[in-house]
Order: sequence, then structure tokens, then C-alpha cells
Amino acid sequence: MVFKILISDPLSEDGIFPLREAENVEVVIDTGLSEGDLLNKIGEFDGLLVRSQTQVTREVIEKGHNLKVIGRAGVGVDNIDLDAATENGIIVVNAPDGNTNSAAEHTMAMIMSLARNIPQAYLSIKDKKWDRKSFVGVELRDKTLGIVGLGRIGAEVARRAKGQRMNVIAYDPFFSKEKAEAMGIGYGTLDEVLEAGDFITVHTPLLKETRHIINKEAFAKMKDGVRMINCARGGIINEDDLYDAIVEGKVAGAALDVFEEEPAVDHKVLELKEVIATPHLGASTVEAQENVAIDVSHDVVRILSGGLARNPVNIPSVPREVMRKIEPYFYLSEKLGLFLAHLTEEAIEEININYAGDLTALEIAPLTQNTLKGLLSRYLGTHVNNVNASYLAERKGITVHENKTSAARGFTNLITVEIITKSTKRRVSGTLLNGLGARIVKVDDYSMDVIPEGHLVLVHHTDQPGAIGRVGNLLAENNVNIATMQVGRQHIGGSAIMMLTIDRPLTNEELEQIRGMEGFDRVTTVDL
Repeated sequence: MVFKILISDPLSEDGIFPLREAENVEVVIDTGLSEGDLLNKIGEFDGLLVRSQTQVTREVIEKGHNLKVIGRAGVGVDNIDLDAATENGIIVVNAPDGNTNSAAEHTMAMIMSLARNIPQAYLSIKDKKWDRKSFVGVELRDKTLGIVGLGRIGAEVARRAKGQRMNVIAYDPFFSKEKAEAMGIGYGTLDEVLEAGDFITVHTPLLKETRHIINKEAFAKMKDGVRMINCARGGIINEDDLYDAIVEGKVAGAALDVFEEEPAVDHKVLELKEVIATPHLGASTVEAQENVAIDVSHDVVRILSGGLARNPVNIPSVPREVMRKIEPYFYLSEKLGLFLAHLTEEAIEEININYAGDLTALEIAPLTQNTLKGLLSRYLGTHVNNVNASYLAERKGITVHENKTSAARGFTNLITVEIITKSTKRRVSGTLLNGLGARIVKVDDYSMDVIPEGHLVLVHHTDQPGAIGRVGNLLAENNVNIATMQVGRQHIGGSAIMMLTIDRPLTNEELEQIRGMEGFDRVTTVDL
């Protein structure tokens, strides 16, 4: 059988060589198609390769009756309807590693250009001036580079910075002192990295937790004269706060490849002479464009040949009967993982997932994937999914154990998820109640009955009269409405927890007010 592949965006010929040499693949290149033309053509193809131009909508996918795989030659898949692809049993693959070197090199180029004022000096010469005094720079040697986010690109930047004889200190939710020692770099909390860096570069995904993570408060913790670099995602740095920090003299300069809104040609930060910028060029090299096309092409050939993809971004279809049985537990398993992700800021070393009751008769591997997806999504966002969750957990050095037991502790079914860090264990259990849906029924050793959704506040406190009332009064004073409250304790006067569902997230100030009350140990917000 010959499979037909449509390439609808420009890709390098070298990049699609794996498709050309495959015996059972016919390649059709037709770029610049209108939506109507694509809808008319897509039905005859088994695979579709795109970059960012082609919009692979639900309508396109549903017209693609023969589609088995969609490949995105790049990282982002915003132009592909993943839900529609999954519903129609189509595997979507991308190329998350193909631009790693390119992005790391661009980051280092921006750091060096920022340190030596190269763009400003060039513009001065173009203006027919020979001004050496205005562009005196600083050396990188012995300076400290703070890296926020140590994934593939952040780690490559760290290696290159060491080659420039810089001191490197990094923060990442999955980073530990042991991993830092193995890499020969320093380990720190976010605040410690911000305080130590002469240069600070960010390499995190753009998530709710990382949006504007570099803001006015963060700048206040930095050294005077710090230099900022963002070649990751626009929105990680609050650009208005950056502008103010540069004008006030706190920040000596900034190098930006990405902006919160692009194109950003009229952004006020670009008016500052201390700022250098490029138009989102991190992955714009000949090699990177070839590499992402090669990676995707290889995956397409593997899938069409009955093999496994290396970089899938959605879950492939499963038999209808299997899906019918496990689907009710998908929501619960993901929420249990996400819940636990909020309970520790330490690097997670081990995850134990225990299935009990009726679940032992089902295929539980997809539920394990979904639990990992929930856990990792707090840090990795949409990059993690049901297919690559185990792979990403392994890359983060997390050991995953999956167990079955007949003891369901009075429930028809029970999922218990435990995470282990260097210094602690945290555990949560959940079940499905007939007619009532998903419930969290235990947190650590405390019994609960909480719907896993919305804005939750978990309070550890001493069991004493008035504790509940004080929290309720404080929230009322701050105009925070409580939807539900559950309390659990082990014995009278001992340790206890309360779980509140509230109508809006708490501010940092409101959290500190609760933490400051007598008898209250830990207060954690959990956004499900």
C-alpha cells in the first residue's frame, strides 16, 4: 500500500528526505492552499505536514477521511485542532528537539551582544559616528548567569555559558542539587537565582504560573545593574515592569527575542537605548528548519509503517470498548495529579499510583498517563499530554510505580497518588461516586469529601475552637466567598486540615494573612 502525504507549507528538501526515500510513501507538495482548496484535497491523503501557516481546523480534519498522521515541523501546535485529531484517531507529531541548538545559540548571541553593546555600536557607525566611549561593555568571565527554567534549551545555554567561564545558577521545579552538581552548576530557588544573577535568562513555558513571573517584585530582588534576556516566550517578563526597571536604573539592559504581543515594532520598551531586540529568531536557522522537518518526517514514516512515534503530542485512538470503560476516570486521574503538583515546590523523585476496587479489572496505563499529565502540566503546560507524559517524567528523573490492589477501603473504586521528594511524601486519594462524579476523599492521612475543581485552599492547622471561624471571618473581610468547606483531623486537639472551595483565587497578601494566624502551619492554594 502506498501512503500519500501532503506538504502544505514550505519545507526544505533535505528535511523531507526521509519521506522521499520511503518505499511506501508518495509526497505531494502544494503550498499556499486556500482553506477551500485544502478542504477539497485533504480527503485523498494519509498524512499532512505543516509548519505554522496552514490552519488544520476541525473541518479540515473531519474532511480528511484517510488521515492517519499530522506532522508539525516545529514545536508549537496552536494551528492544529488537537481535540478533533484525537477524536478522529489521528496522531499528531511535532519536533520539540530540532531547534534546541538554534535557540541556545541565539540566547548566547543575545547575551554577548547585550554585554558589549554591539547593536547600538553598529547603529552609531551606520550614523557615521566613531564613538567608542559610549559603548563600553562588560566581560562575561566571572559573571553569574541566572537561568530560570532548565529544560532542553536552558541546559544547553548553561553549557555554553560555562564555556565563557561564567558562573551559572539555575532554578527549575524539577531541578535538584544532585542534578546541579552533575552538570557543574549551582542550584537555587527562584529568589536565589534572581538575587545572584548578573545576567538572567528565562527558558520556561508560558503558563499561568510563569506569566509575568519576572515582574516588579522580581526586579526588586535582583542586583542593581542586572541584564535580562528572554528568548523563550513573550509574557514571561512583564514588559511594562521591565520598562520601568530600566528607566529607574535597576536593570542595565535587556535582550528580547519574544514579546507578549507580536509583531512588537511599536512597543515602548524598544524606545530605550538599553534594549536590543530581534523579531522572534530563536529557531530561525537553516539547520533548525531542516532538523524539525527531518524529525517529523521520520515520525510520519514510523507511524505509517506501524511503528511508534518519538514525539507524539496527542493520544492515539484506543478501542471503543476500552475507552468507554476508562473514560469516566480520566477527569479524576488528571485532577489528582494536578492537585499534588501544588503541594510541593521540591523536585519530585518518585510517583506511586495505586488502583483499587473495580479499577483493577481495567486497562489502567492510560489513567497513569493522564495522572502524570495532570502532575506535569502545572510546570510544562500543553507540552505534556497523555502520550508523552511518561517520557517527560523519565527525562525529569521521576520514577513512576503503578500498582493494583483489591482493597478499596469501602469504595467501589479508588485511585491513590503519592509523590516523594527529597524531604517529604504527599498523598491524595479520589473516587467516583455514583451520580455525584469525581471526589477527593483523602489528603495525606485526613479524610475529605471535595469536588476536584475550582479554586481550593488547603490549610494545615492545630485542631482548636475558633480556627474555622477565624478563616471564615478573614475571607469575609476580604470579600472572598466560600462555596464549600471540609475539615479533617486525626484526634482532638491534634493536627488538622481544612479544605475550602472559594469563588476567586487569593492574593499573596490574603494568603499571608491566613498564614499569620496563630495555630496555622501551612496554607496552600490549589487551582483546578
